[in-house]
Amino acid sequence: MRAVIRPEYGGPEVLRVGEVPDPAPGDGQVLIRVKAAGVNMAEWHLMAGEPKAVRLAFGLPRPKRTGLGEDVAGVVEAVGPGVTRFAVGDEVVGSGVETWAELAVADEKLLATKPRNLTFAEAAALPMSGYTARQALAAAGDIAGTQVAITGAGGGVGSMLVQMARLRGAHVVAICSESKASFASRLGATEVIDYRTTDVTAGQRRFHAVFDFAGGLPLRRWKRVIQPGGVLLLGGDENGGKVLGPLGRAVRGMLLPGLRTKLLTAATSGSDVAAVARLAETGEIVSTLTREYPLEEAARAVADLRAARHPGKLVLLVG
Repeated sequence: MRAVIRPEYGGPEVLRVGEVPDPAPGDGQVLIRVKAAGVNMAEWHLMAGEPKAVRLAFGLPRPKRTGLGEDVAGVVEAVGPGVTRFAVGDEVVGSGVETWAELAVADEKLLATKPRNLTFAEAAALPMSGYTARQALAAAGDIAGTQVAITGAGGGVGSMLVQMARLRGAHVVAICSESKASFASRLGATEVIDYRTTDVTAGQRRFHAVFDFAGGLPLRRWKRVIQPGGVLLLGGDENGGKVLGPLGRAVRGMLLPGLRTKLLTAATSGSDVAAVARLAETGEIVSTLTREYPLEEAARAVADLRAARHPGKLVLLVG
């Protein structure tokens, strides 16, 4: 089968499409004919091997596995022993293994039925951004009736957070570039602030929760606008240190007196994916897909993602 591979760590130039053996489903797994696969910053980290700490788990000095990709939407091609929830021909969405390929395996517990009102590409934009947003909201606690800020609101996770925080009754202040302001507004943000022209920490505003996925402001400045009992939730920070990434910033936040800080480390979750799929099928949230690329242009998709050229989610089309 054809798949995106990267035999070494580096920039988008290390990605290429090559022929690799077809995977086979194991116990509790299904084989998926991939129709579309999401592009996330997680793939950029694995491609680049940054922060360096990721190499301890994924291979020194080269990647142990050459494939990439987790988000997947497609059709069940075969099922392994013990599979009970899906059958050949079912349309599914969720988290798989090395999904930037024509075929991919996935644990059935990490999949949900694809929403009928979404295309495969729209569905592939849901999983990682969706379960990360849900887990971020769970970490924040009850936000109904409170004011929350979301940095990186025009990105994949941020755009899901805007929608889900609105559903939970929060006054949502979306912080992003002016070019993504209308996108965030369409998703339901109460206010949109251009971080390049306005310092959200300079006024009298107070937040119950700040979801900081951009990492652009010093922690002390966030401290002065988070109300007593509020929380700063740190995730992303793609400009963090090359060794520890966002972990270093989180540690500094935890050591700063008077600031309650939590590091967001989302875990792949089938129940969260299923919940997000239900919200999409009922129309309570929308897919934030904005750009599609053929599999052969995976390098361009990753470069565009890293440069934040487009709002929302980018997706690879397969087949």
